[in-house]
Amino acid sequence: MSAFVFDFVIGKTCVKATDDRLEFNDGSSLSFYHNQDCCEYVEVYDVCGDLGDLIGCPLLVAEEVESDTPEEYNPAHEPESMTWTFYKFATIAGSVTIRWLGTSNGYYSERVDWDYCENGKLKRSNNSWKMRKNV
Repeated sequence: MSAFVFDFVIGKTCVKATDDRLEFNDGSSLSFYHNQDCCEYVEVYDVCGDLGDLIGCPLLVAEEVESDTPEEYNPAHEPESMTWTFYKFATIAGSVTIRWLGTSNGYYSERVDWDYCENGKLKRSNNSWKMRKNV
């Protein structure tokens, strides 16, 4: 299990929250996506909690955690490779966990990408190619 803390958004206040994007009152945003290659599937599996709880209060928790397969997941067929990515956010009003599931034959990336922008300009990303292009 690995974890990453989005320390650059802790303390920011959300004005809009969806399962793949948070927008903050200072004009910044944090977006989640996957660039499809060929034979992999990466998508939001579910949202636990109320996204409305993230609106209007400063974020206290903002982290990404990759994990093993949850016990309750029982697919019709077992893919060769699977990655679960959990995005955990919390304010004083409540918490939300957005679960992404990536599956493939083991050759293609199952990773969720994210971009942090300030006033429309890319500032941080876990996509190193995108960051090099931006410099």
